[in-house]
Order: sequence, then structure tokens, then C-alpha cells
Amino acid sequence: MFDIRALSFLNEPIIRLTLLFSLISLWAYRKRSSYIPQLIQTSSAKDDKKELTENSNITFSDVAGLDEIKDEMNELCDFLVDPTKYMKIGAKIPKGVLFYGPPGTGKTLMAKALAGETKASFIYASGSEFVEKFVGIGASRIRSLFEKAKKSSPSIIFIDELDAIGISRSVDNNSERDQTLNQLLVELDGFNNYDNVIVIAATNRMDILDKALLRPGRFDRHVYVGNPSVKAREDILKVHFKNKPMNRDINLNSLAKKTHGMSGAHLANVINEAALLTVRKNLPQIGNDEINQALVKTVAGLKNKTTILNDKERDIIAFHEGGHALVGSILNNDLIEKISIVPHGKALGFVLNASSEDSFILTKEDLLNKISVLLAGRAAEEIIFHEISTGAQNDLVKANEIASLMVCEYGMSQYKNKTFNLREDFTSSGLINEEINSILSICYSKANDLIYKNMDKLNRLAAVLIQKETINGVELETILKSA
Repeated sequence: MFDIRALSFLNEPIIRLTLLFSLISLWAYRKRSSYIPQLIQTSSAKDDKKELTENSNITFSDVAGLDEIKDEMNELCDFLVDPTKYMKIGAKIPKGVLFYGPPGTGKTLMAKALAGETKASFIYASGSEFVEKFVGIGASRIRSLFEKAKKSSPSIIFIDELDAIGISRSVDNNSERDQTLNQLLVELDGFNNYDNVIVIAATNRMDILDKALLRPGRFDRHVYVGNPSVKAREDILKVHFKNKPMNRDINLNSLAKKTHGMSGAHLANVINEAALLTVRKNLPQIGNDEINQALVKTVAGLKNKTTILNDKERDIIAFHEGGHALVGSILNNDLIEKISIVPHGKALGFVLNASSEDSFILTKEDLLNKISVLLAGRAAEEIIFHEISTGAQNDLVKANEIASLMVCEYGMSQYKNKTFNLREDFTSSGLINEEINSILSICYSKANDLIYKNMDKLNRLAAVLIQKETINGVELETILKSA
């Protein structure tokens, strides 16, 4: 028989507090357990608001500079409009198309144009929207996305920033992201059951995507969307100038050369900035001056009116930028459009280059010349003032990047065809650093030699820069010939 006196220990204060704490913890756990499913259900209910469904009014006529890619997409257009002729012959349209390349080159625009050409529903989703804290929510959103696409077919699913969920599963351990990726793979595998639906994805980092995502049968076609060529840039400029009043003196071919290396998004920004400047000046048309100011603003940043340089700083910047321009002109590295010692953004001065033609292959000598031009600013400082400054920071970063690529990826070191991968072989870091240092030393010596041999030209150029602050390419050529 149980003796009630056995419970007398409950009268102890410590025991009472312990029991009270245990009861509170149990209540909180049960409350939390009932809350989590409700939270997941609520998040799932909002999935339809996460993806943006629209009917695109953009067509291929609104896309310039991507003619080869448009030809490739015509087949997908034909499939969405008339899939029966492909089914009769037993042909299967690619399940997925992956656009990869630098940002701002038109990947999203091309997907919208495909939807506009075919009158298909355009369902946009960002990869980051599927990354959640609770396991299962991302996978649920993937299922919801594909179900929505099937109901609104013909449709195009566009997943931007695919690398947010498609990163290789060997990189780290993230159960939620892995489950989301697995669900995406399952949906792509079962895509034969979806009628008139095409998946298009875009990424800037194809190198980190999971291999299972890239195999045939999932994303069958990998389309590189790179920065436009000079002809493509001219076509893009024509599109952005459409319906905008422009001065007849504007030469689009010349402007295309000035914008070497710019993406379509950069070009759109230049034209928009020029239009805003035109309105600010209360002018009826966009002119060359507005275009040039917009170009400098886009490349170098806003003109910094509050930064006041003392005489010594102006002298250092003038010789620094003069060193870049002088060595660049001698090596014929690039056409120089403008030199300025007026602060813009973070830059205290700049040399704006233009290119007469696009270079798709660079030789070892080309790369060494580029490094020499980058290091010429610091070389000029050291020769004239016998000291170096912090002004060469950005130049040093770019020079080291090129030298690193030469050693690690291009096989342009003393080891000739040998390339290096630091991610896999850390023991080679010493050899890589020695080779990079050797390349930088050779290029710095070359810049020094060229400046010593042309000191009169450098002094003349720096004097004009100090006086006028900004000079163009024609003035630079005149100065160098007269010195």
C-alpha cells in the first residue's frame, strides 16, 4: 500500500521549483510543436504570391545583339505554338534551357521575349525565394511552381539566380537546400507529363552548379550569353535610342567603340543617364556632350564636387594618370578617349579607353602590356616623387588578377602548359606566388624603362593635365607629338 508520507519531499522549495520549470518547458514544447506546422502551412499558402505570373509584351524585335540566340530560341517558339508536328515525328523538345554568362547581358530579357513571341504565360521565380529556414518549404514551392505552370500552359518557367538552389551538394551540408534541389531534379525528370511547358534558368556562376542539374534530360541546352560585340552594341544602342530625340551628330558606331566591354544593361543605363541630363539642361535633343557625360558617370562614377585636392595631390594624380596614358599610347594597348584628374566617385582620376575592334583572343604579350599600363601610374609616381602612394590600389588589384590568370589558367608561366587549381592543390601556392611576382616585376620594369625614355612627354602631359584637368584623345596625341 502506497504511503502518502513518501511524497513529503515535495515540500522542499528546490523540488517545487524544478517541477514547475519542467511543466513550463513541456507546455512550451507542445505549443511550439503545434505552431511549426501552422507556420509551414502559412508559408505554403503564400507560395502563389512568391512567383510572378504575367503575359510578356516583349518580343524578339525588342532584343538586339543576340541574333544567334534568337535563332536557337525559334525552335522553342515553334514547339510551344505547334507541338503536334514534333510529336508526330517522335522528336522531343529540350526540357530546359540554361542561360549563363555575366550579369546584365540579356538573359531575363530573352526569356521574356520567348514568352511574348509565343503568347505563353511567363512565370518568374528567383532561386533565392526557395531558400528557407524550415526543411520542406522550398521543395513545396518547387512543386507548386510546376503545378501552376501546367495549369496555365502554354507557359515558360523562368528561374533566375539558379545557383542559389542549384549549388553543388558537395560544397556544404544544407539539408533544406539539398531537399529543394532534389525536388527540382524530380520535377525536371518527370517533365514528360507536363504539356507545353518549358523551363528556362539563368545563372552567373555555372561553375558551381550541381552536375546532376546539368546532365542531358534536365537542362539540355546551355546557352552562353556574353557581353556584346561592337556590332551588337551598335544594334543595342539603336533599340535604346528608339523613340528618343537624338542629335544628328551622334555617331552610334563611334559610341559603340567607346563602350567596349559594356553589357546591354550598361548601355541602357548610359542612354538613360544621357536622357536625364538632357531634361536637366532643358534641351530638346540628346547630344554628344550628354552622351559623353553619361559615359563618364557610368564608368567612373559621379563627379565629386566636395573633394578638394591640395597642390601635391593634384601633381601626384596628374603624373599617375599621365603615366597610364603615356605607356598605353606607346604600347598601343587601347585607344584613349579621355584623361581626367577630376575626382569621380572613389577615383581621384581616370583614363577612359575605347577600342577600335573587339579582341576575342589575347596573346601573352597583350596581357603583359596590359599589366605594364596598369603599373605605369605607380611607376611614374616613384620616378618623379621618389615615393609611392595609395592611389594605385585599384590598378594593383587588376594587375594581380591578370597575372594570376596567366599563371593558373592560361599556362603562361615558366612552367609553360602547366595550370594550377588552388582549391585542389594548396601545396602549389608558393610556386604560383613566385610566378605572379615575376610577371609583375617584369611588367613594372618595362613601364619604368618606357617612362625614363619619354620623360619630356610625361612632364608635358602632366603640366597640361594640371592646367586643364581633362583632355581628350586628340589633345593627348597632339601633346605627345609636340613634346
